[in-house]
Amino acid sequence: TEPIKRLDKYLVENLDINRSMIDKLFKDECVTLDGKVVTKTGSRVSNGTVEVIIPELKELKLQAQDIPLDFIYQDEHIAVVNKVSGMAVHTGPGIYDGTLVHALLHHVKDLSGIGGTIRPGIVHRLDKDTSGLIIIAKHDKAHQKMSNMFKNREVKKIYLALVKGVLGVKTGTIETLIGRDRHNRKKMSANVEVGKRATSHYKVIKEHENISLIEVKIETGRTHQIRVHMSYLNHPIVGDELYGKGEKDKRQMLHAHKLSFKHPITNIEMNFEAPMPEDFTYLL
Repeated sequence: TEPIKRLDKYLVENLDINRSMIDKLFKDECVTLDGKVVTKTGSRVSNGTVEVIIPELKELKLQAQDIPLDFIYQDEHIAVVNKVSGMAVHTGPGIYDGTLVHALLHHVKDLSGIGGTIRPGIVHRLDKDTSGLIIIAKHDKAHQKMSNMFKNREVKKIYLALVKGVLGVKTGTIETLIGRDRHNRKKMSANVEVGKRATSHYKVIKEHENISLIEVKIETGRTHQIRVHMSYLNHPIVGDELYGKGEKDKRQMLHAHKLSFKHPITNIEMNFEAPMPEDFTYLL
């Protein structure tokens, strides 16, 4: 009943599904408008009732893939990997191989099972285009303890980001609510009345005429938190297509730079650092 223009664009904005999956739904005759099947993704309509049938996801039996990984640390309980940009952490709609999980199954003998069959060993996530440090659990006890540490904010996380423009305030704290964007379900927003509290501390490291390198320490781990907060300040992350104007020749310039936490089994303080990626250096 809501006025719309292109039906495929409307679905992308209102369903938490990527574009390739939307195209497949049209092809498989899973989209109807006022009861009639629509197969053309570019169909233009003014109003009507849209129904979408989303098939149940088939549980995939993941196959190990010989994909190189940069292990920063590894013992019998956990591993820390410096993930490259462009690698999804696990499978999802339209992503069936080439993930961090596929690579881990090749390189690591045992992984925790708490994350289920499609997320073995995965304690926390990074966006596909975000590079940097991610912790892997090799058994359920380590996984549970690491999950509790994230929940209790006992894991310190520092990111590097390249943002557009020059910030007038060189150090600051951004504290807002973050919730689902009312107009685009794929996005989160800081301009909401209902959401979860999110806190980010930033510091400018280096700046040029139209780009700044900043360090961001996050107290909370909300979805897309840094991307949302920098967009909220009108300094979106370079290459971020969702929260800024992404450039085709640049990826989302966000990097998980440092991690500090107590080892889930030995309780020893652990500190890790992934150096600034080459594409950051090149842009600077």
